[in-house]
Amino acid sequence: MPLKKRDYDSGARGPLHGIRVLDLSRLFAGNVLTQILGDFGAEIIKVEPPEGDTLRAWQTNGVSTHWKIYSRNKQSLALDLRKPEAIELIRKLVPTATLFIESFRPGVLEKMGLAPDVLLKLNPKLVITRISGWGQDGPYSQRPGFGTVIEGMSGFASFNGFADREPVLPPMYLADGVAGLYGASAAMIALREVERNGGRGQVIDLPLLDPLFAILSPQAANYRLTGKIKLRTGSRSTNSAPRNVYQCRDGKYVAVSGSTQGMAERLLRAIGRADLNDDPRFRTNADRLKHADELDAIIGAFIARHTQAENVTFFEKAEVTVGPIYDVSQILEDSHFIQREIVADYPDAETTTLPMHHVVPRLAGTPGSIRSRAPGLGEHNRPILAELGIDDSAYARLIAAGVVIEAAGKK
Repeated sequence: MPLKKRDYDSGARGPLHGIRVLDLSRLFAGNVLTQILGDFGAEIIKVEPPEGDTLRAWQTNGVSTHWKIYSRNKQSLALDLRKPEAIELIRKLVPTATLFIESFRPGVLEKMGLAPDVLLKLNPKLVITRISGWGQDGPYSQRPGFGTVIEGMSGFASFNGFADREPVLPPMYLADGVAGLYGASAAMIALREVERNGGRGQVIDLPLLDPLFAILSPQAANYRLTGKIKLRTGSRSTNSAPRNVYQCRDGKYVAVSGSTQGMAERLLRAIGRADLNDDPRFRTNADRLKHADELDAIIGAFIARHTQAENVTFFEKAEVTVGPIYDVSQILEDSHFIQREIVADYPDAETTTLPMHHVVPRLAGTPGSIRSRAPGLGEHNRPILAELGIDDSAYARLIAAGVVIEAAGKK
């Protein structure tokens, strides 16, 4: 599935063309945030430490897949920010930037001499996004804030999984990913204030905790109203029934949802049990929730007699909401994923091509694009610093002093 012209076009500008982002963040949330902006044309200058961003170390078969995917459309400037000369270079770059992203522990930026008030004096219209685990203030602000802990304390893990087993953390970087998404929208909101409303730059306080809690449904309101804590229910819903994952004859699974009254009734008619629509146990959604075990047993018995493909075909014909539970091998072979290019094969020197997610979302008039691969460490040192008037002799001095790190071969 080679990339089409609109997916890989080094000449594509994108709607965020002209926005320069200084990204001093590490790990996942900041990289997600700036990857989104970069896909739509923003110039991302990734400021990396001498060892490189931590994502470079997350490898599969020796390939830094996380880095390659989430640092596409970026440039790399490698500096040792422990050295005053490196901080001075950042100060010189700040007036050229639109957005500034960092993910140090609260207070570290201030100790570096790059406090928000300093940055805003250098560039009054600068939008500063500060990513942390818990926020810039509060009792926990100085705690380490990795996503694992956030996913536990946000309430997510407490109702994820099955009632008779331990709470389950997500198998991916959920807190970081959600924060990155919120951060991209927050940056654009703040930037609109600058560009359209004549406002000044400002600081965005972006913890991992707050965005994740915000998407976890009205759990606080429900607890206040009922005094009950949401229990782990596996793949069931506490709001509607039937809704579950069911095993098929071939050992694969399908997900089925009857979240409206009409859909639930249609499902029961489809499996030859229209009589259950008049059964007091299943007549209404509230009834079905009370008797979910019995309902799941009936539906599960029907599904268990057929393969995954047979179930999908049958229920789709009956206009019942159903979907196969895919693993990644099925995703890469599915016609919908292929036709819409949800996965894009991007040229890669180490692997020939590297599958990665397409630009999201899709804009019809000014679409984003994958314009360049993730950079080698310090690959763009020279052109970025040349803008600051640093000639070859000054550049050589900075290299010799360990202020600037030149290791472009490190992918």
